[in-house]
Amino acid sequence: MVRCTHPTGYYGQMNLTFKIRNLKSRGFILVELLVVIAIIGILIALLLPAVQAAREAARRMQCANNLKQIGLALHGYHTTHNLLPVGAYDCCWGTWPVALLPYIEHQTLYDDWVPGLIYSDATNQAVTTKRIAVYTCPSDQPSTPLWGITAHNYVGNFGNTGHVWRTYDDGNVVDELNGVKFHGAPFMIISAADSRSRAVGFEEISDGLSNTLMVSETVQGHGGGDLRGFTWWGHATYFHGSLTPNTSQPDAMLRDWYCDNNGRNPPCTWTSDGEQPPMQMAARSRHPGGVHAVLCDGSVQFFSDGITLDTWNRLTTTQGGEIVGQF
Repeated sequence: MVRCTHPTGYYGQMNLTFKIRNLKSRGFILVELLVVIAIIGILIALLLPAVQAAREAARRMQCANNLKQIGLALHGYHTTHNLLPVGAYDCCWGTWPVALLPYIEHQTLYDDWVPGLIYSDATNQAVTTKRIAVYTCPSDQPSTPLWGITAHNYVGNFGNTGHVWRTYDDGNVVDELNGVKFHGAPFMIISAADSRSRAVGFEEISDGLSNTLMVSETVQGHGGGDLRGFTWWGHATYFHGSLTPNTSQPDAMLRDWYCDNNGRNPPCTWTSDGEQPPMQMAARSRHPGGVHAVLCDGSVQFFSDGITLDTWNRLTTTQGGEIVGQF
């Protein structure tokens, strides 16, 4: 009896085993590996800008939310006192961010502040060395310009002109600059010894709360003791309408060692005698294209760097009677 073997028996199984072993041992060749790496690199290059844009959008949203909270806090302060806080008591004895601490859930810090002492006094450094999250924009890099004291990112509207260095009443406001007259502001800087009120109430803002800026962004200075954003200090807690947002024109500060023209900082200059040119600070941000600001009605908007100087200037007055137009 003859037994027949299926033609795909032993030899067929041997051929299949050989093919499988050959396939397993082949792997990737160098050219294929390089192609895969190149494709991965291209995908990363395409995705990275989108990821960065998404992160910046989230940071901008947080920044706008900070300003919303500041606006609500200022309205809470006004409800309690029928006035906005004084912008600053001279250089060193308190600023509006100090007055607002109880309204942003920092009552303990406010209680630690001693009004008769300057911001750099060892006692008040218990407050001024703290970083306040609501005062910090996440798009900027945190800075401590002097003595471990923190800088922050939000400044008050001190009007449409500028300031000069004086310590007498409210005589530090520039009454006229480049043909533009000063027409009031939500915040004022006054002498530390002046017992008369220089605070402003909403009823005095005849231009309308929805047409008047209250608080805008600034940047924190970096390196060399740059004092932009050093808002515990009176002469860094403001911005003016005489400079448009993120302008290429320099901020004008009181002394040369108060600013540093390094690449990360905005341009700046300084006065030589404390009088001319007037101190002016622009609203600035680390966001591309503009700055966030909260108006006196509590609404937050993003203002383009392309806003005209006339419109921006008019938005910083409280009693100018100007027609603001679209913004």
